[in-house]
Amino acid sequence: MDAWAHEAMTWLVEMRAARLLGYRLKIGLVVIIIMVLGFFNESQGTAHYGEDSVGSFPYFEYNVPRNVTTVVGQTAFLHCRVEQLGDKAVSWIRKRDLHILTAGILTYTSDQRFQVIRPDKSENWTLQIKFPQERDAGIYECQVNTEPKMSLAFQLNVVEAKAKVLGPADLYVKTGSLLSLTCILSQGPHDLGTIFWYKGSKLIEYKELEANEVAEEPRIRLRTEWTEQLTSRLTIEKLLPTDSGNYSCVPTMAEAASVNVHVINGEHPAAMQHGNANTASPCALSVNLVISLYCTLATMYTSTVDGFR
Repeated sequence: MDAWAHEAMTWLVEMRAARLLGYRLKIGLVVIIIMVLGFFNESQGTAHYGEDSVGSFPYFEYNVPRNVTTVVGQTAFLHCRVEQLGDKAVSWIRKRDLHILTAGILTYTSDQRFQVIRPDKSENWTLQIKFPQERDAGIYECQVNTEPKMSLAFQLNVVEAKAKVLGPADLYVKTGSLLSLTCILSQGPHDLGTIFWYKGSKLIEYKELEANEVAEEPRIRLRTEWTEQLTSRLTIEKLLPTDSGNYSCVPTMAEAASVNVHVINGEHPAAMQHGNANTASPCALSVNLVISLYCTLATMYTSTVDGFR
């Protein structure tokens, strides 16, 4: 009887231990499930910068130009788009000196060329820089005051576009010949407008003939075209002495260039546009004559000295 009682007590103890272990396992499993669900919910609220987050955290739209080139004096725009901004604020920072340019829609610099443009209820926060100079080139950051802070860098390039008239600064052409001037503009972005030509302070006007219009061929022609650069060609036929003057190539978005044109009746010591490139100037001829004379005298002197010896 004592053996049976002992076995019974042992069975009861084992059952209680098994039940207690089962309870502990169930409690542990519940705790693990709660922890997993809590981690999942927390991860849903974490900001995935640069991705379409389903949470409430802001993120940047990367499909915007971030390397922007403009020319001196042409207004520059840096477009920053922030989705799901909520109660956060957007600021623009100049990287080189960490100067806060704008915060929200307010400007925090005394330089009035800087301004943020943000249409009502828009995700776009555009930094506008009026009359940019070469010193304004550099990195600008669009920042959002999350924790940790979000930022997106933009590179601004400011170039000084200058027109160039091919050939010498002073051009001599004969009366009755053809004048051809070519102006090129290769720096900066392709949105450089067009080119105008001036003689002195007067705009050179020309007329394009219609398809069915019968008229005398125009003496002055202009042609502007894009290839890898902006090129404008001015041609004037049957030159007259009155065509002499300063001709300027004036782009709408770049510094102008000019050339002085001299219409003459005969030859001129300077290079002619249609002259012979091998023709030497009187100055060059005089130098050559002096050198030849010196060589001749030196030879005669050497021969005379050798004769006396």
